[in-house]
Amino acid sequence: MENNIVKGFKVFNPDWTCRGFQYEVGKTFTHEGHMELCDEGFHFCEKLANCFNYYDFNIDNKVAEVEALGEVESGDDKSVTNKIRIVRELSWHEVLEMVNLGRGNTGLGNSGYYNSGNRNSGYYNSGDSNSGNRNSGYYNSGDSNSGYYNSGDSNSGYYNSGDFNSCNYSSGVFCSIEPEFLLFNKPSPISRDEFRYSEVGYICRRLRVTDDEGNRIDYQQAWANLWESLSNHEKIIVQSIPNFDADVFEEITGIQV
Repeated sequence: MENNIVKGFKVFNPDWTCRGFQYEVGKTFTHEGHMELCDEGFHFCEKLANCFNYYDFNIDNKVAEVEALGEVESGDDKSVTNKIRIVRELSWHEVLEMVNLGRGNTGLGNSGYYNSGNRNSGYYNSGDSNSGNRNSGYYNSGDSNSGYYNSGDSNSGYYNSGDFNSCNYSSGVFCSIEPEFLLFNKPSPISRDEFRYSEVGYICRRLRVTDDEGNRIDYQQAWANLWESLSNHEKIIVQSIPNFDADVFEEITGIQV
């Protein structure tokens, strides 16, 4: 608990309500009784972008700068206080400048320029979480993809490292037929979808190659981050992938098992 003034931000419904409580700019409000994070009290975020973990990124919502004047309890991305002052309303232009590091963005959490999607480090993306440019799909590190998770360019399919593919998982160019599925450089006894929607597939898809601000993370460092976050049980699951080869795994991820 703290009793110093803590500055932060809060998002409201269009009528300046939040969780059924009516607020007003310029006024101070006090909560009587028990206060607890995620339960009772006035909630706010010290970082504006975190507010949109709880409210839609919607121009109709109201956004304000606030001050916590009483006790404060803080969690990972939000705080609660028993006394709050609504200092001033932020214009949507101010909001965009504060939640994006780049310029000309209408989305949330962009470090690149002119993105209408969210969490992009590239330019001119209408999709989300792209480090490449001009993507309408999501999670592309290549350019001009309408599909998702492409490291190549101009793919309408998913997970392509090659270019101009309408199929998925191709490293070729102008391919419409998906290539044979290999696991650890050998023909797989299970299908690609069986792998993707298995427990180990879910674990592997937790790999993140950008941080919360959209900055790209080195691929093997991203694997190191994921591996460190796994439980021993989850690590055993990864090592029980059909055809698992420790040398190939280390070559790809940098991790010795």
